[in-house]
Amino acid sequence: MEIIDRDDLLAWLRELQRVYAENRDWLTELDAAIGDADHGINMDRGFTAVAEDFEKSPPADMAGVLKSAAMVLIRTVGGASGPLYGTFFLRAAGACTGATKLGPDGVAALFDAGLRGVVERGRAEAGDKTMVDALLPAVAAMQRAASDDGDMRAVLAAGVAAAEEGMRRTGDMQARKGRASYLGERSIGHQDPGATSAFLMIRAAADTWNHG
Repeated sequence: MEIIDRDDLLAWLRELQRVYAENRDWLTELDAAIGDADHGINMDRGFTAVAEDFEKSPPADMAGVLKSAAMVLIRTVGGASGPLYGTFFLRAAGACTGATKLGPDGVAALFDAGLRGVVERGRAEAGDKTMVDALLPAVAAMQRAASDDGDMRAVLAAGVAAAEEGMRRTGDMQARKGRASYLGERSIGHQDPGATSAFLMIRAAADTWNHG
């Protein structure tokens, strides 16, 4: 598809519920090495609550879908994940205000807005071993593909590839933020769970919208 609409956003968020449930143990295992061993549990809980909320009262427009998801995540997800993912979707909602459809450039702008919110909220930079290390290269790759007149598939594929590379690179980084930073050099050699869940989020968008 070359455009996405409100129903496509709903489909993406419902797919995220499935993805985080499926990867709950993996994310928790990654977090056990350098964190509180609850990242997978929290992501599964949060997006299950989002899906349940949509079943009760699906929002009427694109911005409403993302804002509703943000509020549910902030309310139900513990640790840093709730505020960070909640902020991601809240800022992404702002990028969709008044829109009924988004093309490839609009999708890149949605993820860029979400990234900016995460950076502001978490005060993380590239190399800190956080979700930013997956999101930042992904957004840059999406923007380049969109500026080169890439179609939706090309923009999303670029984002997925860059996010995966960024996620894998966190294994070689020393954590400088959050609980993992307390481990110092012992955090090296472990892939960051937040970067992993961010990669899964972008891949789910590509899987949903490329097959919709």
